[in-house]
Amino acid sequence: MASASLLKSSPVLDKSEFVKGQPLLRQHAVAAAVRCQPVSPSALTVRASSYADELVKTAKTVASPGRGILAMDESNATCGKRLASIGLENTEANRQAYRTLLVTPPGIGQYISGAILFEETLYQSTVDGKKIVDILVEQGIVPGIKVDKGLVPLAGSNNESWCQGLDGLASRSAAYYQQGARFAKWRTVVSIPNGPSALAVKEAAWGLARYAAISQDNGLVPIVEPEILLDGEHGIDRTFEVALKVWAEVFFYLAENNVLFEGILLKPSMVTPGAECKDRATPEQVADYTLKLLKRRIPPAVPGIMFLSGGQSEVEATLNLNAMNQAPNPWHVSFSYARALQNTCLKTWGGRPENVKAAQEALLVRAKANSLAQLGKYTGEGESEEAKQGMFVKGYSY
Repeated sequence: MASASLLKSSPVLDKSEFVKGQPLLRQHAVAAAVRCQPVSPSALTVRASSYADELVKTAKTVASPGRGILAMDESNATCGKRLASIGLENTEANRQAYRTLLVTPPGIGQYISGAILFEETLYQSTVDGKKIVDILVEQGIVPGIKVDKGLVPLAGSNNESWCQGLDGLASRSAAYYQQGARFAKWRTVVSIPNGPSALAVKEAAWGLARYAAISQDNGLVPIVEPEILLDGEHGIDRTFEVALKVWAEVFFYLAENNVLFEGILLKPSMVTPGAECKDRATPEQVADYTLKLLKRRIPPAVPGIMFLSGGQSEVEATLNLNAMNQAPNPWHVSFSYARALQNTCLKTWGGRPENVKAAQEALLVRAKANSLAQLGKYTGEGESEEAKQGMFVKGYSY
């Protein structure tokens, strides 16, 4: 198991050796009783949880060829912002209508392996009265659940944040599992313009590790997401430097918490320049820096790397993913996109029932494009100008 501590057998001390400067007592009766007992392989590993086999199977299912994750776990407040952009009120009925649109396109499971849900959605039904979780399973999509409780100011830091939600997480995770969720997501952030401080990085890493251990104990594959925000004027080298430090801390604490690496998924930021940097990076440069980061920090035991889009345009996020899949990788390198899958779909729908079919077709177009990118076969031909528009919002909150 990848997270197990490396144990070394201790050599039998020779009778001439000393302990703390004192000669060892040689008592024949005691010496005769001491034997080197063989250590079974199971004693050398850390048992993640009673769900270990299921966790590995779930992670492999989500990290399946040509498929990725639809992130539709926006909080009700953030979903309200989406609805407001097309002139709709933030009501439960409107949220239900939009979420129904997202999960019911025929054949979407060909491109989407998992869907991250907000708590309301996990317990919600479609407008036709069918449970959303059941619809996803019928589509061959694994239901997931956002479990963090959002960001709050981190005292003692450089105006940075930490993620809350560990209190009660075990009982909530058990309930989510009973409701049909099989993986979880916890998003924390690291801000480059604000440092990042060692305190903020360590807090982010420790919180992710505790969440991951608790999730696995309750049957949920944890998606580990320390988002390095796009905000800032820094270049791609600075992003790379920070990402190396963040992921080193994350995997140190994952190991300290006995997390089963084969039973997790990662949701990292791509290594890009800051959104306000004058020097832009090509997809090939993004791929080069990002893959270099992964190779230096991510164990091959991790089955899937599901990138976030972080405010990139729909096309940019797909091009960058495609560039990373031009050569074989030790991991399944794929996507976990929200706006980069939903934006054109949402605008096409506009809240009008007669536009549902066209909106779902737009969603399928984006899902298929990213499916091709996961396979390294995306060309970018025929993309609309709308899909090329960046979606970065400074100080964006979820």
